[in-house]
Amino acid sequence: MTTPPMIEAQGLSKQFGNFLAVRDVSFSIPKGQVVAFLGPNGAGKTTTMRLLTGFLAPTKGSARIAGIDVAADRLSASEHLGYLPENGPLYPDMTPMSLLKFFGSARGMSGPYLKSRIGEVVERCSLAQVAFKPVGKLSKGYRQRVSMAAALLHDPEVLIMDEPTSGLDPNQIRGVRALIRELGRSKTMLISTHILQEVEPVADRVLFIHDGKVVFDGPPADLKKDGGTLEDQFHRLTAQSV
Repeated sequence: MTTPPMIEAQGLSKQFGNFLAVRDVSFSIPKGQVVAFLGPNGAGKTTTMRLLTGFLAPTKGSARIAGIDVAADRLSASEHLGYLPENGPLYPDMTPMSLLKFFGSARGMSGPYLKSRIGEVVERCSLAQVAFKPVGKLSKGYRQRVSMAAALLHDPEVLIMDEPTSGLDPNQIRGVRALIRELGRSKTMLISTHILQEVEPVADRVLFIHDGKVVFDGPPADLKKDGGTLEDQFHRLTAQSV
């Protein structure tokens, strides 16, 4: 690999009681690559992302962000990482503006720099019209944009997004796709989805997980090179014995 990896999983496994949710998952994502993380519901996508971000501790294996071991130094790793969970925690009584100020302060940002970064993410995520409305009164699409703005606030090199278009209408999905394409010019990104239409417009590479294991790793075109559709390959990969 000619560029240094920004996201690494090495033998990641996570067990909950008798259930093995993630099984010896290993992959490496170089700087500047946008990777779609595919798989059916319950395949282990969200658990893997939580392991990569330090939200969960692995049963075995390790995760690195920008070369930093997440388990050993989570705070340093988080300086390089923006994480958008599927249902991001937002305070409904706060406005997007006050929320961003709070999150920025928690990250040690202040003064003109924080003000500049808030202005940047408000513009980039198209939040100006709702910047001073309570988050609890916003549509799901706008709440998703607020969560994305929070993930982008400290200008991280790495973005991990779990189902960023889940529950959005077609116009909102189009807006999020455009933002992902724009961010992909300068960020390393891992984007979880089970919506196949999300893949080709945004991704350089596909990681396909099923039953907690990686079953495909390659460019989107390779999923269709035998003439089948993405839906055909999805069925083949998830219907196979594991």
